[in-house]
Amino acid sequence: MTEANTPESLEHLGLPQIDQVGFVVKSLEDAKARYGALFGPFTEMDGSVEAAEYRGEIADAHLGILFGKSGELEMEFIELGREGMHHIRYRVDNADEWIAKLAPHGYKPIWYKQFAADTVFAYLEREGDPLLVEFLEMPAGGPGTSEA
Repeated sequence: MTEANTPESLEHLGLPQIDQVGFVVKSLEDAKARYGALFGPFTEMDGSVEAAEYRGEIADAHLGILFGKSGELEMEFIELGREGMHHIRYRVDNADEWIAKLAPHGYKPIWYKQFAADTVFAYLEREGDPLLVEFLEMPAGGPGTSEA
């Protein structure tokens, strides 16, 4: 592991607090039953995304999602036909700046979408690391609500 990839060097980036932990699951119904007592009640939604950049191509993604809570931490369950931890999310003021800050540490964007001038999400991965990092740039009021 090079100096740029050490955990100590990542500590000095000034990342905000993690606000979401995401898991992939085989079945949302099974996840509700298994995790309802820990993270429920859940909000279920169609998390499909159209025309996002995924690994250099424009693609649609059809996703069923559950959202729960553990205190202030949001727990996300994504139905993808496999199970395990998927990502951690940070809410940021500028997703593109954070993508650039993590690049020297080996992170590369693999899924990216700009929904509005003030709303972007990006998932980043790095070789040999199964955990993805998500950056979400979105005003508290939702897409398109920031004051310019």
